[in-house]
Amino acid sequence: MTGNNHHPQLNAATAPPPPPQVHPSRRLPDFLLSVNLKYVKLGYHYLISNLFTLLLIPLMFIIIIEATQTNPNDIKQLWIHLQYNLVSIIIFSTVLVFGSTVYFMTRKRPVFLVDYSCYKAPDNLKVPFKTFVEHSRQMDGFLETSLEFQKKILERSGLGDDTYAPEAMHFIPPKPSMQAAREEAEMVMFGALDNLFANTGLKPKDIGILVVNCSLFNPTPSLSAMIVNKYKLRGNVLSFNLGGMGCSAGVIAVDLAKDLLQVHRNTYAVVVSTENITQNWYFGNRKSMLIPNCLFRVGGAAVLLSNKWGDKRRAKYKLVHVVRTHRGADDKSFRCVYQEQDDEGNTGVSLSKDLMAIAGMSLKTNITTLGPLVLPFSEQLLFFASLVFKKVFSKKNIKTYIPDFKLAFDHFCIHAGGRAVIDELEKNLQLSPLHVEASRMTLHRFGNTSSSSIWYELAYIEAKGRVRRGNNVWQIAFGSGFKCNSAVWQALRNVKPSANTPWEDCIDKYPVPVVS
Repeated sequence: MTGNNHHPQLNAATAPPPPPQVHPSRRLPDFLLSVNLKYVKLGYHYLISNLFTLLLIPLMFIIIIEATQTNPNDIKQLWIHLQYNLVSIIIFSTVLVFGSTVYFMTRKRPVFLVDYSCYKAPDNLKVPFKTFVEHSRQMDGFLETSLEFQKKILERSGLGDDTYAPEAMHFIPPKPSMQAAREEAEMVMFGALDNLFANTGLKPKDIGILVVNCSLFNPTPSLSAMIVNKYKLRGNVLSFNLGGMGCSAGVIAVDLAKDLLQVHRNTYAVVVSTENITQNWYFGNRKSMLIPNCLFRVGGAAVLLSNKWGDKRRAKYKLVHVVRTHRGADDKSFRCVYQEQDDEGNTGVSLSKDLMAIAGMSLKTNITTLGPLVLPFSEQLLFFASLVFKKVFSKKNIKTYIPDFKLAFDHFCIHAGGRAVIDELEKNLQLSPLHVEASRMTLHRFGNTSSSSIWYELAYIEAKGRVRRGNNVWQIAFGSGFKCNSAVWQALRNVKPSANTPWEDCIDKYPVPVVS
């Protein structure tokens, strides 16, 4: 009888030899292999980054040995020779002093970030999902398909129930007007500035430069003029109002203030970044124009910059680099975030389906410029080698090496434009969940606050007590046009959160899980 348990017998002469047995203690687990590779890469980076120092040490030993064996009479003859060449010494000293003076007079002055403040709206302006959906359903003009679309966007957006909408949008029907928009602007800008002045002790009369950016609301007189009038700034203040520049305008405003601080010495610059929602809510049914309704919320920030050496002791950060990328020459990039009217005459901002691809190209251009400024030489070498290999061997299917920006930056403030934006950068830059935590939690707690979102994120990192002296912070933002802008800051001390931060009463609740 032949059963399932019957096996034919193998001839001992023809049977294959048994596999070699490896003692369990000698096997290398996968996680240990990955750890070993990690340390190999760290060792490589350390070797390349410190190559000059490692080569310099034996050279110094050789010089010291040679110096100890030098005849004292040779040194005495050199001194006598110099005594009879006073003219040469005087000329050399004059050139040295003159050159040093020119260098110190013309070199770029450091720009310090003394402090900043993010606005937190009152609780009565909170707009939970349920309230948003109910109010939208009671508004005239929305089709059922539009209501369902907004509901789905909200569920996947990464926003929580504690974000804020302007007061005009809490009425049924909504009451958007020029006056209501002015009131929203005043509430946000003055709220952030009042807190900044209280925390820093700055007097409004000390402000020499004022830069305000708001993309969609540009009244006459300007928003910057509203601030000048409110705080009675001095008559010769240099005020600027940036409009229509999208969510990356906060970095542009910092860059403008930085350039002005290089020209006007011993002064303060205040940057105010905000967006206005009251008159920019979309009441139509085009899906590409409904998305901003679901993402944008009330918020703003005020930043105090200084070029005074005396402020270095109390400043939080020093501005290291600003890199700006503009792809407006390309038609698709230019129109991917576009304010227009739909067929019924409703005004809104349309988001193209190509937005993420265009953002990716803009990011690539931006980090190509930023990389050589911040990355260690070891990473630049690997990146260059991959490009050469790809070019020489014509291997189009080989991916270009993506530099490890985690070696250059300790903290990442990625514009909280939406969950898809954060996901894409986390993937492309190979970041860990901890690196994008500030961006995700800012989106969850405050929504997309446009150009000010990168400051809410930095405030989150500070509230968690993660910023140490010498840490580098990368703020990166995207905006209409299409633009990708980066700002790099270096912490001057172990940074503690300032008083009345927007995270003060809720930081212990975060991070929270976000529905994917």
